[in-house]
Amino acid sequence: MNQTAVAEKEKRPVPRAGEGPGGTGRHTLGTRLNRWGWAFALLSIVLISIFVFAPMVGALVMSFQTGKGVNAHFGGLTNYARLFSDRTVATALSNTLIYLVVQVPIMLILALILSVILNDRNLKGRTFFRVAIFLPCITSLVSYSLIMKNIFSNDGIFNQMLIHTGLPPILWTTDAFWARILIIIAITWRWTGYNMIFYLSGMQGIEPSIYEAAEIDGANAVTKFTRITVPLLKPVILFTTITSTIGTLQLFDEVQNITQGGPANGTVTISQYIYNLCFKYTPNFGYACAVAFIVVVLILLLSMVQMKVGGKENQ
Repeated sequence: MNQTAVAEKEKRPVPRAGEGPGGTGRHTLGTRLNRWGWAFALLSIVLISIFVFAPMVGALVMSFQTGKGVNAHFGGLTNYARLFSDRTVATALSNTLIYLVVQVPIMLILALILSVILNDRNLKGRTFFRVAIFLPCITSLVSYSLIMKNIFSNDGIFNQMLIHTGLPPILWTTDAFWARILIIIAITWRWTGYNMIFYLSGMQGIEPSIYEAAEIDGANAVTKFTRITVPLLKPVILFTTITSTIGTLQLFDEVQNITQGGPANGTVTISQYIYNLCFKYTPNFGYACAVAFIVVVLILLLSMVQMKVGGKENQ
């Protein structure tokens, strides 16, 4: 006889999910754990709301204001209309997208190749090489930027080496093209090891038996990389692609400390232009907030595209 029939016979209600045997409504262990989980997460939710979402809403409101300080007043879409006629915005956006399109793929491919090499158990000293490649990402942003500036300055070590070999020096900091290349080199040097660690961690979760079976079938190193490693690392690759995209769109420290946005705004980025609007030029916080939301929109759009493309096979 089932539980419903017994309940009807004894004229008592059927116990519902999560209730005790007597229908008293006592919570299960899972329900109590769920409540404790929300209790522990509550502090993080409150802090993120105060220090992340509240400032975002404040910046959005400020982007519709014109004037300074207490004299600021609602200006409608004035700041956003100004974006379309501001040449510096176009230049900064162009430079930022160049860094994104050129540097991010180079960095991620290099990090993936290095992680495959350093995942080889037969490689001697692989721990040393892992640490050496990862170290740049824990150095101070300002310190490493100044070191890069000194190495690649017009009379720096790199140009001195070129002169001694009979080659002409490269104007790394005074020519717009080479200045962009210098920024790309600096970012790649610092963040490649950071992404490499994620790939290495992902590879630790791949069963060695999969590679052994592929070797029995005659697969070479390239085939194992393209048919096993890359497909199984797709979630990690998607994560690093999104985080690298967000970081590049917010690029500031390297440009500020190496080239100061020069020559002639040749390397300026959106984040640096926002800083200049607030603290270097005549302060215009309303317009700076409007420029900042270009970055917000780009991050949202590119993240959605990457999630759609990269996560399609995981759905």
